[in-house]
Amino acid sequence: MKKVSIKDIAQMAGVASSTVSFVLNGKARKMRISETVEKRVIEVARNAGYYPNQLAISLRTGKSKTLGLIVENIGNPFFATLAKTIEEEAEQYGYRVVYCSTENNASKGKELINMLSQRQVDGYLITPAPHMEDDIQQLVQLNRPVVLIDRYLPAVEASHVLVNNTEAVAQGMAHLFERGYREIGFVTVDLDVIQMEERLDGYIGALSKEGIRLNKDNILKIPYTHQRDEAVELIAALLKDNPHLDALFFATNYLAILGLESINRLKMSIPQDIAVISFDDHDIFRIYPPGITSIQQPVEAIAKKAVALLMEQCESTESKLSKTEIELTAKLIVRGST
Repeated sequence: MKKVSIKDIAQMAGVASSTVSFVLNGKARKMRISETVEKRVIEVARNAGYYPNQLAISLRTGKSKTLGLIVENIGNPFFATLAKTIEEEAEQYGYRVVYCSTENNASKGKELINMLSQRQVDGYLITPAPHMEDDIQQLVQLNRPVVLIDRYLPAVEASHVLVNNTEAVAQGMAHLFERGYREIGFVTVDLDVIQMEERLDGYIGALSKEGIRLNKDNILKIPYTHQRDEAVELIAALLKDNPHLDALFFATNYLAILGLESINRLKMSIPQDIAVISFDDHDIFRIYPPGITSIQQPVEAIAKKAVALLMEQCESTESKLSKTEIELTAKLIVRGST
């Protein structure tokens, strides 16, 4: 049986061989090929059983057409959505994605970077764990395409895409103040990562701006390696020991879910006994009575911006890649819990 060639695909699709080549190499957007033509070429190639020789392409171009994605926890809804969108977006450029989780462990992060380097990925999308500065800085010094997502490392000159965490928390706090809440507790995770620091700063700054004195007893930092029941008990203890609290602001959605369990155990009503707001939305917040107010990150926009930025780096001919910082705005979703 004759092997299908690019020329054959071009004849079947009614386009030039160069158009087929651009589409199959993920350059349709760059070459301004219409989405209709792109889809037709891909469908014809698939139906004809055409598969490009990836090894030959790699040897010819020096590119593997794969990207490495390292996140905190691929099982977390935020990172799962992020990974799905990144995979879909990368495919539009002709790339495949290898993804893995650090569980916020720097040693594991180092191993994953080494593994992806051995697989000769063309670029890295990384949610850095604490203390990964040296490993990521080494990639930057080697002029490897790197984009950090969800968080950044102040000491590392790497491009990043994320939301303004301080501003987002301030927006949520302003909403609580407008609703009359003054005694607001803040539940966060005890982890040395910049976005958690910025969210706490947003809480403290909002209190100061409103003229409310900071009460450190209203802040709970839960160990990252907590057991579920332990965390639920810690949140319940915060509420029992501080009966003056009229609202709780959770720094992550998984903490908020644990908090809902704590509130339920104490037989407290939302929002009559305690108001609740979460940083990061979750499907359960739409259906859990009375609906949980949240700060919604533009996950898909973060993913798309990160991939586009990484593609620019992959195609750059500069001897030193420039640092680009992209900051997006989160959205307040008001529901019945406030």
